[in-house]
Amino acid sequence: MAIDNTSTTSRARAPALHRTPHGGAVSRRADADRAVSDAADATAAMLDLVLRVDSVEEHLAEVARMAADVSPDIGATGVTVLRGGELFSVATSDPLGAAGDQLQYDAREGPSLDSLTTGELLVVRDYRAEDRWPTYTPRAVARGVRSSLTVPLRAAGSTVGALSAYGTEPDVFVGALRDAVVDFGRRAGNVVGIALRQAEQVSLVDDLHAAMESRSVIDQALGIVMAQQRCTADEAFAILRRASQGRNRRLADIARDVVTTVSGGPPRTGRFTR
Repeated sequence: MAIDNTSTTSRARAPALHRTPHGGAVSRRADADRAVSDAADATAAMLDLVLRVDSVEEHLAEVARMAADVSPDIGATGVTVLRGGELFSVATSDPLGAAGDQLQYDAREGPSLDSLTTGELLVVRDYRAEDRWPTYTPRAVARGVRSSLTVPLRAAGSTVGALSAYGTEPDVFVGALRDAVVDFGRRAGNVVGIALRQAEQVSLVDDLHAAMESRSVIDQALGIVMAQQRCTADEAFAILRRASQGRNRRLADIARDVVTTVSGGPPRTGRFTR
C-alpha cells in the first residue's frame, strides 16, 4: 500500500494549543477561558476547508496539516481511511507521519488499523514500553516515533477514518494536548466524511457517463449493421454480440470498431457534463 499526498501547503491554520514562552502549558483556567473561541476558530476553519477545496486528496491533506498545527509538540500526523474496502493513507503532514502510517500497513497491525476497526481512541504513551503491536512497535521506535494518539474519525454514526498524531518524545499526548487533538478529530470526522462522499459521487457520475457513451456507440453500430445487413435492431444486436463473444472483446469495443471502419474516424458520443 502506498502513501499518498504529503501536504506542504500552509493555508487556514487550526487553532494551536496555547503555551507559555518557557514551553510549559498555561494554566487550566486560561485554557478553559480560550476554549470557546478556539472551538469557534476550529469550526470556521473546517467550514472554510469544505467550501474551498474540491478534491478528496486535497481535503484530507489539509486535515492532516491542520492537525499537525494544533501544537508544536506534535511531530507528525497521518489520516487513514477505508476506500473500496481497502486501507488507504491519503495524507500525512511530513515524512515521519508517512513512515508511521506505512509501517502499520506493512506490519498489518498498529493503532490506526485498530482504531478504524473498533472505533476506539488509542493512546501510546511510550512505544519503548508498548506490547500491543509486536511487529509494528520496534519499527516505529527505530524511525523515531516515541508516542502517538489515534482518534477515530466519525461521520453520520460510522467510523470513516483514523487520525494519528505522532510524538518524538514519550508522554506527549496527555492533558490539554490530548483533549485538543481529540476535539480536532471530532470536528474533522465530518469533513472527511464529506470528502469521501464527494469522491463516491464523482466515481458514480464517471461510471454513468462511461455507460452513456458506450450506449451511444452501440446504438451507432446497430444502425450501421441494420443498414448493411437489412435487418432488425434485434438481429443487428445479435450480430454484434456474436462478434464480441467470438473475439473475446467487449461489445462496446466491437461497436467502436464498426463505427470507426465505416466513418473513417472515432465515434462521436456527444457531450456529457456534470
